[in-house]
Amino acid sequence: MKILITGNTGYIGPVLVRHLRTVLPKTTLIGYDSGFFAHCLTNVAQLPEVGVALQYFGDVRSLPAELLDGVDAVVALAAVSNDPMGGRFEGVTDAINHRSVVEIARLAARRGVKHFAFASSCSMYGAAEGGPRRENDPLNPLTAYARSKVAAEQGLAAIDPGGMIVTSLRFSTACGMSDRIRLDLVLNDFVACAIASGEITVLSDGSPWRPLIDVKDMARAIEWAITRERDHGGQVLAVNVGTNASNRQVADLANTVAAIVPGTKVSINTAAPPDKRSYQVDFRLFAQLAPNHLPLVSLEQSVAEIHAGLRGAMFSDGNFRNSQYMRLKVLEKHIGDGRLSEDLRWLNYTGKVAG
Repeated sequence: MKILITGNTGYIGPVLVRHLRTVLPKTTLIGYDSGFFAHCLTNVAQLPEVGVALQYFGDVRSLPAELLDGVDAVVALAAVSNDPMGGRFEGVTDAINHRSVVEIARLAARRGVKHFAFASSCSMYGAAEGGPRRENDPLNPLTAYARSKVAAEQGLAAIDPGGMIVTSLRFSTACGMSDRIRLDLVLNDFVACAIASGEITVLSDGSPWRPLIDVKDMARAIEWAITRERDHGGQVLAVNVGTNASNRQVADLANTVAAIVPGTKVSINTAAPPDKRSYQVDFRLFAQLAPNHLPLVSLEQSVAEIHAGLRGAMFSDGNFRNSQYMRLKVLEKHIGDGRLSEDLRWLNYTGKVAG
């Protein structure tokens, strides 16, 4: 089996590569990535990409079609990956998160790829009242990032897939330790705050709901998506990925971290207006379709592993929100230093777009 992973040098990629190496040892893994965050390593002894057979660096907006020859499955991870980046680079977010995904899927179908797994997001439910959202419930994307995921799913549903099985994995909010950890994710941020300052300050009133999933469990879901049969969900499927128990309020997340990291205080701004991005999600369909690939990592385990990983990296930066742990800050530094254009394309030393 040959698998092409786009966006493999980010947060999820190293965990996914390690997982696939373990469960599918005879598989040939190919990476394709822009390399924006390849240098953002956390407490590792070796480059995570030693786990792939081939590593290409390039822009998913112009992925060479011949890279898909002989490929059995494509995993589309590449994305402008959160709300702050989506707000700063709205047009680019649509181009990368939506249009490039649909175009690569179209090329993959024409080249005989058997499976296409897209890393979608439960954030498309936005502000959702009235109980946990199911896959057929109305969507209410509130940000450019969420809108790009909705558009990509719609585009994937509209292409001619040929014999290709397409799976959009609507992931819960990611968390957990990685060789390239991000601290611009709610749980990861709270653990970093607990380590660096001994205090978690919740800027909202703590009431918003979020489902969470560890990156290890995201990898297990991707494994399922690239091996599932058509009679397990149909040829084109969008499915919520997580567990019903993972629906937590932000205040609960902060208190969970405080209970695990000794000496942590929690401060909640009870006077703040509610964050509109609040949703619970129903994961029964995933439980029915993928009973052997359900999330296994508890919230408490994720917190403990993040804590141990950051401690191992000697992390103590109280100013981490201005560091390379924040993906938007990395892009802004690339741009400020003249390495990257405003439309997120690498520049050569003459200041022109590199060929």
